[in-house]
Amino acid sequence: MRFSKAESRTAALAAIAMMAAVSVLAEEKRRSAEALLLPVLRIVVSIPDRKLALLEDDRVVKIWATAVGAKSTPSPAGTYTIVNLLKKPTYYRPGKVVPPGLSNPLGTRWLGLSLKGFGIHGTNAPGSIGRKASHGCIRMRNGDVEELFEFVKIGTVVELHSERNPYLTQIFSPGEQPANIMVLNASAPSLLAGTAGAVE
Repeated sequence: MRFSKAESRTAALAAIAMMAAVSVLAEEKRRSAEALLLPVLRIVVSIPDRKLALLEDDRVVKIWATAVGAKSTPSPAGTYTIVNLLKKPTYYRPGKVVPPGLSNPLGTRWLGLSLKGFGIHGTNAPGSIGRKASHGCIRMRNGDVEELFEFVKIGTVVELHSERNPYLTQIFSPGEQPANIMVLNASAPSLLAGTAGAVE
């Protein structure tokens, strides 16, 4: 039985499409296997403790002191993701723009959250660290936020907890925190949204 040129081309194209599909599936399977081997990083913030912990596969990597939202402008509890990472950010407020530099209230780094206008950032007021002092964002000393910045990426999960619970107690226990302790998993509702100007 002989095939026409059109039928031969159709069969050849179908074979190429099938090989491409098999190749794509194999690549997806390889990436999924690699993803299972990579450590999972996440950030946990205890608003009452005014501290931020970086966790890797449920082990504490490091804990830093922070400033959190003032009583009139509290930090928003919930689970978010990092949606942008900026070095030397510009600060925008209605009628005010502060370029990167010593007077910038965002300090030297901005880790924007999936809740519009909120993030983790440095500060030009290091004396505010350890207090309820921001407009809702999580402030860190510039050196600390620069260190954190090197660990995280777009999509890193950030948990903001407004009340003490056993999960936070295990992470942020009083006294010296030993490195690499195992902690529990926590679940919080995901609140994903776009980003815009920083709240600070």
